Formats: sequence, structure tokens, C-alpha cells
Amino acid sequence: MCIAVFIWKAHPLYPFLLFLNRDEFHNRPTKPLAWWEDSDIVGGRDEVAGGTWLACTRSGRVAFLTNVREINSNSDAKSRGDLPVRFLKSNKSPHDFSEQLLGEAGQYNGFNLIVADLCSMTMVYITNRPKDSGMSATEVSAGIHVLSNATLDTPWPKSQRLECSFKQLLDEYGEAEIPIGRAAERIMRDVSKEDSNLPGIYPPEWEYQLSSIFIDTKTSMGRYGTRSTSSLAVRSSGEVTFYELSLEKDVWKEQQMTFMIEGVVSVS
Repeated sequence: MCIAVFIWKAHPLYPFLLFLNRDEFHNRPTKPLAWWEDSDIVGGRDEVAGGTWLACTRSGRVAFLTNVREINSNSDAKSRGDLPVRFLKSNKSPHDFSEQLLGEAGQYNGFNLIVADLCSMTMVYITNRPKDSGMSATEVSAGIHVLSNATLDTPWPKSQRLECSFKQLLDEYGEAEIPIGRAAERIMRDVSKEDSNLPGIYPPEWEYQLSSIFIDTKTSMGRYGTRSTSSLAVRSSGEVTFYELSLEKDVWKEQQMTFMIEGVVSVS
């Protein structure tokens, strides 16, 4: 399902700072954070369909994705994880890319996709829900945003709790450097659950299990929950730090990549 919190164009040190949990079945083959072979893309990768939930490029393109919580899904739909890859491999601006997708709404199950160009500092939110509205795209405003499994900034209880924790973190560090790995673990591994004000889309017990920011539960199809916690920090200098704590065969492993956005003196 996934949940993400980020600040965009509203921090003196970090023009973009993102924390994201990826939720998935534990038996689904996954590659951890790495540079992709024969590509300038860095991120984790789904080994089943080949897509990703979060990745970026040396040229400053970023894309991340969450699924929309809904009852009915189409087993023949295209893989949503391919959408970030399509953007990262293209040369289109976020707006032009969203225009390209407008006619494809019915080919995918419900998704929330955010694409950004850090060189032009443009970010667009794209979703194909609600169904009767088709696909829509809007430019993301400066500030703090939370993306869960409804539209951007929908005030679900865990989204509100995550936003509050994120704001407290930013206030604590002020204009100082944030240790993004430890910070991500601190706010993204919250296992507290809610038993009221839940969306009511799934049966109550399943809604309860999904109400924590960090999920770990058993289902008839196997263990399900948070498979990775990631942070992506872009400094005004153009330096990018990508951190991931990922679960592989019941062992949590850390990876971190640091690089400069190619051809960029500063990001503002």
C-alpha cells in the first residue's frame, strides 16, 4: 500500500525531503536500493513486474507511487509500478508526462503517482481515482504533504499522525542537518494503531491492522507489511542522499547512496 510524507520547497536546507514506507507481501521478490544495471536510475525494484515504488536519477528526476485502497481490482490491469519507471526513463516534463497518461486511466488499478524534476523544481501529483473523474493531474504546492492510499493529503488518522511527527522532527532540527536514516526510522516505524475514524473500505479487523504507519501482520496469503523504509533528501547544493532500510529474508539491511544532480549548481 505504502505511505509517504515530504516537504517541498519549504525548508532552508532541503528543497525536497521525503520519507516513505513500502508495504507488500513478504514473499514477493524485491531488489533493495541500488543503481539499476545500464541505467542512471537508483531505487528499489519489484522483481515480479520490474517496476518501483520510489526511484530517482542522476539528472534529478524523482517518482514515487502508492496504491489506492479499494475493494475491487482488475487482475488484468497493467502494473502500477511501471509508471515511475516510465517517467524516469522519459525526457518529458512532469506536466507533459501527466498529459501523456490522461488517456490511460482505465488500464491501471487505483494509483497515486508523484513525479518531479529537481532541476526545474516542478512536481505533479497524478491519480486515476475516483473512477468517474478519470485521470487528473495537479501541481504540488510548497509545504508538507502526506500521501497514503487515498488522494494526496486526505486526513486519514495515520496520515495525520505521521504529519504531526514529521513537523515535530523538522522543528527539532530547525536549519541543522537531519540524520535522515535515524530520522526515517524514528517516525516511519510507528506501530501504534487506531480503532476509530478509519476509512471503512475494508473489513474492520483489516482496517485496524493497516492503521499503523509501520505494518506487520499475517494474512491467509502470507505475512504482509512494511518491507522497506526509505528517505530521499535533496540539499540546496544539489547533493542527493538516498537511504533505505529493507527487509530481506527476515533480516533488516541498510543501504545509502549519495550523489550530485548532474549539471546543477544549486536547487532552490
